[in-house]
Amino acid sequence: MKKQEVGLFAKTMSIKHLKRMNPKVSVIVPNYNHAPYLEQRIESILNQTYQDFELILLDDCSTDNSIEVLSKYATHPKVSHYIVNEQNSGSTFKQWDKGINLAAGEWIWIAESDDWAEITLLQILINAVSTNKKIVLGYVQSQYVIEENDVKWVSAQNKLEETELGTSFIKTHLLTGNAIFNASMAIFNRSAYYNVGNEFKTFKFCGDWLFWAQIAQQGDVFISGKILNYFRNHGSDVSNKAYATGLNFIEELKILFYYTENMLISDEEFFDVLKIKHDKYKFSEFNYTENIKNEIETLFYNNISTIKYESVLKNIYTEKIIEISKNNKKLLKQQKKKEFNRLVKSYLRKIGLWKKESQ
Repeated sequence: MKKQEVGLFAKTMSIKHLKRMNPKVSVIVPNYNHAPYLEQRIESILNQTYQDFELILLDDCSTDNSIEVLSKYATHPKVSHYIVNEQNSGSTFKQWDKGINLAAGEWIWIAESDDWAEITLLQILINAVSTNKKIVLGYVQSQYVIEENDVKWVSAQNKLEETELGTSFIKTHLLTGNAIFNASMAIFNRSAYYNVGNEFKTFKFCGDWLFWAQIAQQGDVFISGKILNYFRNHGSDVSNKAYATGLNFIEELKILFYYTENMLISDEEFFDVLKIKHDKYKFSEFNYTENIKNEIETLFYNNISTIKYESVLKNIYTEKIIEISKNNKKLLKQQKKKEFNRLVKSYLRKIGLWKKESQ
């Protein structure tokens, strides 16, 4: 992939200004086709009450007028790098990597190009992480905004602030879901990044989830209960497409396997979460392609290595049958009992969990 560092500014900054610039924070804005949101994004960074930061602007070969907007900020004193790819990298996480490798700060803030923040976000987080050298990750709460003004939901924390051991944080905040659902909510220690593997870069949807877990493994996590970030959802949002295609199941299961393989969770926790994800998959509202179905079901069923694992998978579906029988009388009315049982047997046989003796 070819890269182009735009203008003379980047060259002169790297030679003259950065020699006396040792920022506490490196703010990275990885952009792709978010021209309508860029000004609000960048202004919310430049106006932070905490000012010890550099700003790294990255564009991944946008096809809209992003370059026109970004160019207006190219010579701003806070901007240390402005880089435009001549070819699209195909991955947000590759852009993260590029920005972090350019960064000079002790802390990294990935400020997504279509989000924005309250001006006190950095001040709150830096004040907190500076009090405890064991902290490697800190984040605030976020509003999930549809387009410009409609708040769909707000993340919540039951304390105004707390610091948690990273391995405990994985169980409480990164097991059944990703509490840091938007990178713009968080800052992390740059040195911890270099202990993170490359697997997260291969993910299309849940790479940040795995990334936060691997950062958290290395120390403590600070959580602020203050709502200081705004996560914008719009038609081009990657999350919407991932749920519709089933990609989220594939990557979430890979993360779950990572947890158990690295002994971050107990067998009981593993199976409890596996059941939750299995139920969500079987009763999903989306129609997935056969290829996606096969890949998901391979992860669910074909990675069985122990009798215990096989038994749990069978129990998962047995429990779901009982649940349906008790709670969904309408479904049972629509299907004769024999037909219902036939479908159950057919399903269990398909995944290799139906034995003759169980008939």
